[in-house]
Amino acid sequence: MAHKGRIAGLLLLAVAAAAAAGTALVWKPAIAPVAPPAPGIFTPDAVAQGAVLAAVGDCAVCHTAAHGRPLAGGRPLPTPFGTIYATNITPDGETGIGLWSEEAFRRAMRDGIDRSGRHLYPAFPYPHFTRATDPDIAAIYAFLMTRPVVQAKTPANALPFPLNVRATIASWNLLFLRPRAWQPDPRQSAEWNRGAYLADAVGHCGACHTSHNGLGAEHDSRGLDGGEAEGWDAPALQAASPAGTPWTVEALEGYLRHGFAARHGAAAGPMGPVTQQLARVPDQDVRAIAVYVASMMPKAPAASVKTPGTAADNAVFAGACGGCHGPDAPMTRGGAPSLALSSVVNAPSPRDAIQMILHGIPWREGQAGPYMPGFAAVLSDRQVADLVQYLRARFSNGPAWTDIESQVRRARRDGGA
Repeated sequence: MAHKGRIAGLLLLAVAAAAAAGTALVWKPAIAPVAPPAPGIFTPDAVAQGAVLAAVGDCAVCHTAAHGRPLAGGRPLPTPFGTIYATNITPDGETGIGLWSEEAFRRAMRDGIDRSGRHLYPAFPYPHFTRATDPDIAAIYAFLMTRPVVQAKTPANALPFPLNVRATIASWNLLFLRPRAWQPDPRQSAEWNRGAYLADAVGHCGACHTSHNGLGAEHDSRGLDGGEAEGWDAPALQAASPAGTPWTVEALEGYLRHGFAARHGAAAGPMGPVTQQLARVPDQDVRAIAVYVASMMPKAPAASVKTPGTAADNAVFAGACGGCHGPDAPMTRGGAPSLALSSVVNAPSPRDAIQMILHGIPWREGQAGPYMPGFAAVLSDRQVADLVQYLRARFSNGPAWTDIESQVRRARRDGGA
């Protein structure tokens, strides 16, 4: 009996230890609030560096709602699991991060835990930010804490049970979060390493441009192999790139800064705002990102570029597209990309071509850049499908896309402007 009692005691001890470990995994202590830092406490250099890093990291893109105040949150972020609303990251003490210390901010960036101890959803890309350096996190904190205060409450997330219970993210972190300092590659140049750090740890390019598993985590072994974002395909940025003509450092640099590359096309969908942010970043940093990405891209085209024939255009192309993209269009003679070189037309999926036709490229008020009207209101699903099929057949050597009309219906339903 004594032997059985000892076994029972050991089992109870094991259960208690497991429960304690589970509690420690789920429960995180709050970090004491602080008085909002006076703006003068931060040096101008720190704020300026933080502004650059925040632009590389697209903070304003995700944390600003349509027609909302900058960084005040409220933007809906669609995910396969439901909709998550970006939070207010202005220094408002009630609805923003005004009471957060630098320690609390660093924990959120590194571990995905907010000041009060709540788990943040990985739609906030802390799996990438965890590799940012302490000085860079401090600089971003300095920048955010010197922005205008905006009182704006974040809408409730629309997630099903049990995902609406934040403690479930503790298990996700245990499986997929890999906190580690970013390490330079000694085989590469300082410029390459700067670009790799900005693209990975700060710019979190892989959050969109890497495929994800069924639980929403990036496939670590398939970095930058192509993913999706907000109803658009995010193309591969390595050997699997579908580009019809090779990306050079110069082409990538111009695309990242201006949203346009003559032999590839224009930034659209979620990539458009990214290039608007990168336009604020110093030339040397944008070039470093281009050097890093170009080093992984194929040096030869994915497929031979098709020379369009002289067959008669279909009626939809002639009416909607020919004025700008026809062989004799003034814009084409002025340097607009040939559709035969377009990454969208040569992509493995028709998804981005459909989104581009439906939603176009928004006009950037006061800024130079590409513009294209959307045709969602004037073309039927069948017309869009016919047009997409025609573009693929006439301007690409890739195999015909299939199931186009159902994808058009899905794009209309899900949005993607």
